[in-house]
Amino acid sequence: MLIKIRPDQIEIPQASEITPQAIFQSRRAFIARAAAGAALAGGGWGAMSDALAQQGGNGKKLPATLNKAFAVMDKQTPYKDATTYNNYYEFGTDKADPARTAGTLKTNPWTVDIEGEVKKPFTLDLDALLKLAPLEERIYRLRCVEGWSMVIPWIGYSLSALIKKAEPTAGAKYVQFITLADRKQMPGLSDPVLNWPYTEGLRMDEAMHPLALLTFGMYGEVLPNQNGAPVRIVLPWKYGFKSAKSIVKIRFVKEQPKTAWNMYSTQEYGFYSNVNPEVDHPRWSQATERRIGEGGFFAPKRKTLKFNGYNEVAGLYAGMDLRKFF
Repeated sequence: MLIKIRPDQIEIPQASEITPQAIFQSRRAFIARAAAGAALAGGGWGAMSDALAQQGGNGKKLPATLNKAFAVMDKQTPYKDATTYNNYYEFGTDKADPARTAGTLKTNPWTVDIEGEVKKPFTLDLDALLKLAPLEERIYRLRCVEGWSMVIPWIGYSLSALIKKAEPTAGAKYVQFITLADRKQMPGLSDPVLNWPYTEGLRMDEAMHPLALLTFGMYGEVLPNQNGAPVRIVLPWKYGFKSAKSIVKIRFVKEQPKTAWNMYSTQEYGFYSNVNPEVDHPRWSQATERRIGEGGFFAPKRKTLKFNGYNEVAGLYAGMDLRKFF
């Protein structure tokens, strides 16, 4: 669960996954995972991840004040693991691909278009986005549908700050996120596993919840390319694929928007995709998880927490059948 921490309780240092069936069953994916398992078993993953981590991020510091009200006490995932084990299919379908190939992504200049059901559409560049609200460091869990989780110190501010600036109309019931899709920069787009560009969406009250974080950095630095640079969202109570990366458009709409994984398989990836141990993915149990950085494939399993432990969002779904609206 999310624990609100008083300064006299504990000192927290400041700074400071979704494989489609076709790919999961492919020979390439099988070999990649087998190799990864061998590396972990032989102690080789550390050296490999160290090398890959050096290719991610540019080391630029991003000052932010730790918000202890949004900080979990769990041990943080090592930076090298959080930046070398990623789902970012625009840069490849294997977990190690993004750290190897995302160096082609150009994040400056960068703009985000705000459009749809708003008082007046507009565009913000990255500098304007960064200045829109004070930056906070928040230590969130992130849980992937495949059964892995991480604990990362993210940097950003509540998405609600941007929504308020957008001045959505009464017709705005949902928020849609559209991400970059540039074949010159993203080699994974040649694989038609998903309908590009990658899109995601939230109901308006979800987007307005204080936990929904518009994110620019992690571990005290700007986001590495493979982690969604230069701007993404982080939704700690939902499975990781809901947290859209490298956002270029935010669109306010009247109807529930189509989302990339839901279009791929409605039966497997629901629109809401809240972390729920009681609702299994058709191919994976969601009852337990393994924490990245704590022993790899040999890490002990831990029980999955409903809403990933962020029970303050439960009121958003009062009266809803969470097996139907999964």
